Formats: sequence, structure tokens, C-alpha cells
Amino acid sequence: MLYIITFLTKNMQQCKKCVLAEHKPDIWLNDKGICNACIDFEKRKSEENNILLESELIKILNKYRGKGKYDCLVMCSGGKDSTSSLYYMKKRYKLNPLAFTFEHGFENEEAIANVKRAVSILNVDWLYFESTFMKDLFAEIIKTKSKAPVCPLCSMWYMGVTYEIAAHYNIPLIIAGWTRGQLIKESAGGRLASELEFMSMTKAVTDFVKHIRKIPKYKDFPESMKEVTDRARKKHKTTVISPHWFLNDDPEDYQKLIKKELEWKPTEVSYPKNSTNCYLNFLGVYLSMKYYGFTHYHIEMAKLIRSGELSREEALRDLEINFDEKPMKSILESVIKKLGCSFEDIA
Repeated sequence: MLYIITFLTKNMQQCKKCVLAEHKPDIWLNDKGICNACIDFEKRKSEENNILLESELIKILNKYRGKGKYDCLVMCSGGKDSTSSLYYMKKRYKLNPLAFTFEHGFENEEAIANVKRAVSILNVDWLYFESTFMKDLFAEIIKTKSKAPVCPLCSMWYMGVTYEIAAHYNIPLIIAGWTRGQLIKESAGGRLASELEFMSMTKAVTDFVKHIRKIPKYKDFPESMKEVTDRARKKHKTTVISPHWFLNDDPEDYQKLIKKELEWKPTEVSYPKNSTNCYLNFLGVYLSMKYYGFTHYHIEMAKLIRSGELSREEALRDLEINFDEKPMKSILESVIKKLGCSFEDIA
């Protein structure tokens, strides 16, 4: 018997300004239906300065240009954001990039095909890293009923791998495809802008890592992205940036560009809509919605809504999901089975 939960945002107690669902004690709504994260943002608005210019990006790129065989390492998953980042580095800024793709066992075949076409057309070197290292960790999240979100744990692993690759090839600059919604800056008070939204998730990750470190193969697994970065900096100095932080580029525009220039194709199934993510992402979304009522995608889009870069209506459209419908149901079933678990384990 399959136990599927249907998550419909209209049934949630959601902030009327952004897309976060109420999840006490971290996220709560006032009598006007506005969440404390939005209220906190308004208080800090004068401290924030998220406007980055292309001239700043060019200055950074020129700093590292010609320092070695490769000017930069581009993390490329095959989605529109990372594929356009690779295109920009090669064509727009005339750098010599090394494209890097990791495969943890759950990557989307259509996305990998996008990378293959892109590196072939652009004539850039490509490093494809395949590993089963994380499989037991993902399964342990389910078996222990941990509330630790899947994606942050995976991100810590692949960023650690990316830093190692950069150090191996002596590359001082790592290029990501992260959007402005994924840009986290420290405010004047020294706190992270997304601290409120991530508080319970962060604690769950810390608790889970303490557990997973008891397993020999994961004894050195990092507790946070800061720990990943601190470890990397001791071995090799590397700067990590995304061109999308600096460019006022519309996703629809650069999607059209890479379709034309790189034969890029959107994946048949995606979440959020108009994105490209691995199949494991669907399990991560399912569990995050179950435990918190929102995902890290909600947090990213909430930031864009507050900054005026995205409308609430657009975000709600892209974040809608129903796991009772195919192919979402089929993908979730396949991922859980691959991890040696069943739907009863996540019910």
C-alpha cells in the first residue's frame, strides 16, 4: 500500500506577502498574515545592499584570468542557470573553463545530456565525477526519520568535492549557477539573512551529522557549509561566485540563448517548475514539506519576492506540487526503492 501525501499550498497557513508557511517557533504569522521573516527583512532593509554590478564580476574574472591551465572551474548540472554560467565564461568573458559535473546516483539523464552537448559545442574540457558515497547517508535520513533536509547535506558533500577538484587542478576560481535567491550575505549585525527560515533545518542537519559520524565512512562529514569552506581554505585558496549575482539577466532570456547556442533542452519533469534538479530532489521536497511546510526553494523565492525580483503569484505557480499525480509519484517511488526503503518509511 502506498502512502502519498498531497501538498497543496492553498491548504497551508501561508504568509500573504511571501510564500513561507507558518512553522513555529521559527516562522509565525502576525494578525495581518505577514510572516516574521518578512517583518525582519523590512527592519533590516537599510542594512542590505544586494546590488552587484557586472563591472565587479569582470574585475574578479580578470584577477584570475591566465593563472593556470584553467581560468575557472564551472559547476555544471545541466540546468539553465549552470549551463548559462558555463556559456558566459567561455563566450562572453573569453575564459578557459573546466566544466565539472558530479553524479551521486540520482542525476537526471536529460540534464547530463545537456552538459554533454554544451561542452562539445563550446569545446571545453569536462570532468564527470561519479560516486556512490552519499547513498547510505540518504537512506539513513529515511531510516532514522531524521528531519534533516536532503539538499543541504548533499550540497556540503558536492562542494567539498568541488573544492578538492579545484585544488587538484590549481584553479583559484569556482563558478556556480546560483541565482540571487541563493545569495546569502551577512548583514551589518553579523547574522545571516536567512537565519530565521533555516533555524530548525540547521539544527536537524547538525543533529543528523552527529549521528552519521558514528558510521566509519562518514566520521569526517562536515556539520555545516562553513566547515566545508574552512577546511578547503586551509588547503587551497579559492573564490566561489555566480555570474547571475552580478548580471541583470532574465532567466527566460538566457534560457532562449542556450537553447539556440547550446541545444539546451528543459527536462520533462522538474521542481520547481522551469528548473532542473536531480531525482533525489523530489524526496527532499517531499520530506521538507512534510516536516516544515516549505522547502529551501520557498526560502529562495521568498527572498526574491521581498526584493521585488519575483511576484508572489509566479512563485506560487512554480512551487505547486502534487505527489499523488504521475510522474511525481513514480519518481518518488523509484528513488525510495533505490535507497532500499519503502513508502511506509516516509509516511
